[in-house]
Amino acid sequence: MDMPKHPALDPIAREIWAMKYRFSPDDGGDAETEMEDSWRRVAHAVSAAERPGDRLVWADSFYRILEGYRFLPAGRILAGAGTHRNVTLFNCFVMGRIPDSLDGIFTQLKEAALTMQQGGGIGHDFSTLRPRGAAVKGVGADASGPISFMEVWDAMCKTIMSAGTRRGAMMGTMRCDHPDIEAFVAAKQQAGRLRNFNLSVLVTDAFMAAVKARAEWPLVFDGRTFASIPAVRLWDQIMRATYESAEPGVIFIDRINAENNLSYCETIGATNPCGEQPLPPYGACLLGSLNLTRFVVNAFGEQARVDDGALRQTAATAVRFMDNVIDISNYPLPQQRAEALAKRRIGLGITGLADALAMCGLRYGTPQAAEAAGQWMAAIEDAAYRSSIALAEERGPFPLFDASRFGASGHAARLPTHLRSDIMARGLRNGLLTSIAPTGTISLIAGNVSSGIEPIFSIRYERKVLQPDGSHRIGTVADYAASLYWEMQGADAPLPPAFVTADQLIPADHLLMQAAVQKHVDSSISKTINIPEDFPFEEFKGVYEEAYDLGLKGCTTYRPNPVTGSVLSGMSAATSALATDERRPRDREEALPGMTYKLRWPETDHAIYITLNDVVEDGIRRPFEIFINSKNMEHYAWTVALTRMISAVFRRGGDVTFVVEELKAVFDPRGGQWMSGRYVPSLLAAIGGVIERHMIAIGFLDAGREASAAQRSQLSCPRCGNQTLLFQEGCATCLTCGYSKCS
Repeated sequence: MDMPKHPALDPIAREIWAMKYRFSPDDGGDAETEMEDSWRRVAHAVSAAERPGDRLVWADSFYRILEGYRFLPAGRILAGAGTHRNVTLFNCFVMGRIPDSLDGIFTQLKEAALTMQQGGGIGHDFSTLRPRGAAVKGVGADASGPISFMEVWDAMCKTIMSAGTRRGAMMGTMRCDHPDIEAFVAAKQQAGRLRNFNLSVLVTDAFMAAVKARAEWPLVFDGRTFASIPAVRLWDQIMRATYESAEPGVIFIDRINAENNLSYCETIGATNPCGEQPLPPYGACLLGSLNLTRFVVNAFGEQARVDDGALRQTAATAVRFMDNVIDISNYPLPQQRAEALAKRRIGLGITGLADALAMCGLRYGTPQAAEAAGQWMAAIEDAAYRSSIALAEERGPFPLFDASRFGASGHAARLPTHLRSDIMARGLRNGLLTSIAPTGTISLIAGNVSSGIEPIFSIRYERKVLQPDGSHRIGTVADYAASLYWEMQGADAPLPPAFVTADQLIPADHLLMQAAVQKHVDSSISKTINIPEDFPFEEFKGVYEEAYDLGLKGCTTYRPNPVTGSVLSGMSAATSALATDERRPRDREEALPGMTYKLRWPETDHAIYITLNDVVEDGIRRPFEIFINSKNMEHYAWTVALTRMISAVFRRGGDVTFVVEELKAVFDPRGGQWMSGRYVPSLLAAIGGVIERHMIAIGFLDAGREASAAQRSQLSCPRCGNQTLLFQEGCATCLTCGYSKCS
């Protein structure tokens, strides 16, 4: 059976496309009406880098690889190419080295804000800042340490909307020998802290050797040893933190630099937010994915296979496409443009791996599946390098190409002999070519194919789809390969044994797949290993140690835990309730217990009085309604609206703790106020603090941890509010509305 030329956009996919990728001109011109319009726009824009006489030919070639979702350019390309808007087509950047001076720190903060304003996620290595308590010469003070400055970055990120549609993402890294590393490891265990960061520890080979030898580990900055601790103790702290709160991740930084094709001209100290692109200062990641499901022939048959020729041909054209994007993109900073043009690195990867394996009768996590995945990625790698060699002959190699040094070590040294010989003789257009990134929403609009190299997360689940009249329609959405199978065999046909979901796998299955593919990826891979909640801690540590022994460049796990909550695991009764809960407001009783709080906001002479009334459900006292009063009538309209909306949320019951975090995250563009020695970013944030205090007072939140609201709100999508987030590829994605932080 032939697969459909264009998998139809289901309602949620159409909504995602319309919201994130569909171009509607600001001047009131005709908006795109179908996905094909977006493909034509992007293909035409990317062909502008070709010679004038060749542009129509290449525009057609680029359209053909986009058509049918065979090649999925990253979201920034799909959203921005051909729109003439001042946005970058690069998804992520690593920013410049942070100087250990106040002027240098805030210059880097400004550059980060400018980058995020254009739609780029950012990575920063904070290892360059002196530790807390170190002397600051000339001013007679002690340093506040890198984590205090990370909080400044975190506050900046809250106020910047990335290209107007999503909040920016950030990666913060610190070396394992920095004197503040223990505080860095524990930073996100405090709720609400550094929530706009992903954190990763830069783990060195020397540290791993010290752990195995149970040796002491010196903590050093600028040549001075500040302390020495047992390496095992620090390793256990890292492992315990990620076991309990999913962070920090681990980056094997020495391996990254040793395996880097460009190690002769750069040193890497950070990655982009999801980890698939280790980058030097001002490095940028340009991403695209080949949808493996579109190359499977004879799906589910005895002769099912991936069409090697079609895969190679599409990969070759995709390399040219991505090389062109380097030339047509905007760059937030001139340093980023110079870096991109000097090395011309791209990240061509894959998505739909798990679905393609199922379509070929291979179970994800088995040796047979790992072998097939490795072969498919090897074919892509070979085609990509061949295409880049041909481009070097046509256009010239990347400016920093050094034939005498490129390929002498690292990943390039392990390329097949014929490729290395051709590179030495003819040059290479792109310093690095392969990377496997999160595909998030682009996989959703491509028919809900499995994301990146992750396993199928759920065979089917329910989504709420917003209707034009404001109501919601509940629809069941199935995995792409499963839908195709049922289309061929009938809706009631049981799925073959090759179909396996994330909750049926053990960590070793994930590591096997990641290692098989990493052999043919010159950059890195964004992947999350889902860990059962009851997984023993000692075995958990073994996952990271095995990742190191397998030669991986990093490791990220996710285990349901008290800090980040659980993830959606399928269409169980509990899941369906989370996805479709339509609680009706509870009727008000004649009398309710409550408390009134007096709030003084420095901008007004009149106090604000906040009354919260409660009900008791299942033995738990919970907030039911709120009233806000003041003699100052300036805010009357919005306070009435606010109390009605919050009360409506409270009366529907369920998890209402997200209200606190939403209010506390509101920043007043005029600036906040200092209250009781603490900076409060807005009056709304102050009201959120009062609600939080009340929830703690009545026992609805844990008095011992300010984190309670954040813990529970992590379950809820920040855009639609539904508790249908899953965590994979180092990124949260909502199954209800398609929200994703990474694409």
